[in-house]
Amino acid sequence: MQRAGWGAPALTSTMQEAPEVPFYRHSLTEEDIAEVATVLRSLFLTTGPVTARLEEKLAAYLGVKHVVAVSSCTSALFLSLKALGIGPGDEVITTPMTFIATSNAVLHAGARPVFVDVEPATGNLDVARVAGAITPRTRAVIPVHLYGQMVDMVPLARLCRERGIAIVEDAAHALEARQGDVRPARLGDAACFSFYATKNLTCGEGGAVATSSDELKESLRRLRMHGMSRGAADRSTGRHQHWDMERLGFKANLSDIQSALLVHQIDRIEEQLARREAIARRYEEAFRGIGGLDFPRVKAGNTSARHLFTIWVPPERRDHTIAELERRQIGVAVNYRAVHLLSYYREAFGHEPGSFPIAEAIGSRTITIPLYPGLTDGEVDRVIAAVREVAGSW
Repeated sequence: MQRAGWGAPALTSTMQEAPEVPFYRHSLTEEDIAEVATVLRSLFLTTGPVTARLEEKLAAYLGVKHVVAVSSCTSALFLSLKALGIGPGDEVITTPMTFIATSNAVLHAGARPVFVDVEPATGNLDVARVAGAITPRTRAVIPVHLYGQMVDMVPLARLCRERGIAIVEDAAHALEARQGDVRPARLGDAACFSFYATKNLTCGEGGAVATSSDELKESLRRLRMHGMSRGAADRSTGRHQHWDMERLGFKANLSDIQSALLVHQIDRIEEQLARREAIARRYEEAFRGIGGLDFPRVKAGNTSARHLFTIWVPPERRDHTIAELERRQIGVAVNYRAVHLLSYYREAFGHEPGSFPIAEAIGSRTITIPLYPGLTDGEVDRVIAAVREVAGSW
């Protein structure tokens, strides 16, 4: 099958020339493009039958009852919190080692994000620290399955059940992740996914919520469409049907155009995961033992979705290393600087350096290198050689 995106370097938003080994290259195929063309030639462009098919396929893949497709993972997190009744006066525990969308969604819901430090070997939320952050105002925990590896969900779910606290999983990196037979949304109330441009499953922009709760599913379906009792697909039956607005909702639905890009990608998920796993293991073997360089560990019994591969370098050499890799035509990124030290969070909540030292240490050391199915063996060799060469100059 021809892969339309493989071998075609992506352009940045400013139309600059991409590095010779881009940070990311999508794996869309002619089949995916043809599905979009079919939608464009049809009558229905917004949330309709193709989105419904996507939701059914994703639910089957994840082994959950329901999936509700939305406009982004950010909206998925926000709508999940709103559907659970979380708002002003409430607290939501999460991690500072994440993208800003996680804690921003809490703020937009009207609640307060409460940060807990992370595990030094994985960068994931340290579940052993969560109990100490719980107060009478705690209504939910958002564990972030960082880089593709799930947070330790069994003890977290046990703790939250005992305290009557909801779990909304930020699984933007972790569609394929597993801990034994535990997958996203199996132990949490909801799991939120991203279909952003660089994600393992992508339509440029998009997201979804998975849940086994019938009540939560119905609430999410209404909240994503202004709180209306009927969406456009429900009303397009050939006879006019009145609708009602049952609660204040939002505009956060996913269109059939975007869904069309996703429906066939689901069939390739495991094949592409195997390729990313093979590349990640090559990186681990090549970088193990290099002085001053480390990388997150995948715990025994876990299957990582291998969304990102990040190396941890000496903080005083991080920017130099980024510049040197870019000079060698290797695309890189930083995932992530610790959220609590960003200007808004420092000014709004008074966070200072030293509050969450493990997250801060990771945030000052991390560099993400290319990891996607379309990387050739030669490109992987080139990335490895570049990292080793730069590390040798520290």
